[in-house]
Amino acid sequence: MIFSRDYVGYLARQTVKHLVDAKVIGTAKATVLNERVTAAMIDELALEDRINDEVRVILDAFQEDMLRTGANYQEMFKKVKNELARKYKAVL
Repeated sequence: MIFSRDYVGYLARQTVKHLVDAKVIGTAKATVLNERVTAAMIDELALEDRINDEVRVILDAFQEDMLRTGANYQEMFKKVKNELARKYKAVL
């Protein structure tokens, strides 16, 4: 993940604060809402890490074929990552 968990928590608190101040949302339990927004943001930001891990597993399975055909690892990594992002409907 490109941001620290503390920073993501800060962003979540600020987001909730601004939404409550603008009366877009209302809540009686701001701390619970902050925790839920933080968890959702962390989950969303970690999606790229999970996709990268899955790409590595896929490319490891085809490593011998890639060596035999002379495929470039970085190029294949980008192609597989784009396909998985499309599959998961992720915007990276």
